[in-house]
Amino acid sequence: MERIIIDMDEVIADPMGAMITWYEKEHGLAVDFNKMKGSWLLGFPDKHQALVRERLYSPGFFRNLPVMKDSVDVLKEMNKRYEIFIVSAATEFPNSLKDKLDWLLEHFPFFNWKQLVLCGEKRMVFGDHMIDDHVRHLQHFNGRKHLFTAAHNKDVTGYDRINSWEDAAGVFLK
Repeated sequence: MERIIIDMDEVIADPMGAMITWYEKEHGLAVDFNKMKGSWLLGFPDKHQALVRERLYSPGFFRNLPVMKDSVDVLKEMNKRYEIFIVSAATEFPNSLKDKLDWLLEHFPFFNWKQLVLCGEKRMVFGDHMIDDHVRHLQHFNGRKHLFTAAHNKDVTGYDRINSWEDAAGVFLK
């Protein structure tokens, strides 16, 4: 059975969308998607980037994130055909560990706890495929690398691209 490693943030969970919604409500300012090359944090005004980063470290932020469209249905089917692991570099944001685990168990109850990996570095994972939005996680992976499209990686080339979970279904469920 083929193994697929799947990232959490910006792949099945939408922290950027949650942050933008909060930011525009709290500050009444729009973000600039054209500045998000490499990091969506760069799309926020310079004077508020530290505030936005601080919010990422706050308890509870990762607990109530929106779910990426179609991810639940597609992953439920993929889980029947593949060995799936959700792997998140969660220790970068220590308060996120319990939040992310609770979020995953709520929204993806068909995954068991053994399939959920909250770590600091993804170099130790292996499999046949990895779906991630960050090149830094894909570049050392030995299997097939799928870059999940996000605002910060639109200009990146050299990877198989997945633009949505509908696209993922076309790749993995045909």
